[in-house]
Amino acid sequence: MSGESNYYGPVVNMNGGRENIGINYAGTAQDMELRTAVGDLTDLLRDLRPHLAPDQDRTVGDALPELVPDRDALRERGIVLASLAQIAATVGEVGRPAAEAVGRLLALLG
Repeated sequence: MSGESNYYGPVVNMNGGRENIGINYAGTAQDMELRTAVGDLTDLLRDLRPHLAPDQDRTVGDALPELVPDRDALRERGIVLASLAQIAATVGEVGRPAAEAVGRLLALLG
């Protein structure tokens, strides 16, 4: 068995080069889906802010930093997500895309 190799995972062979950092994992498909959903919601909320009353705008502004692509953190922030959905729903048709984005995000969180 001399000279035989069995690899059970990623293998990286680097010969020379500069500033090699190894393997860059983009994450699982679920992680990417979560990142996309959070990014979409964040963008929609930013676009929605000019249509909000000052107190609603303040609530959205406070919530934006809470929107991170971390399942556990988002599950703990269910009240924040519910608040955002409610605010989006109160502004009517202009808020519908944001309300739907909250729904998609909640569906991903299970």
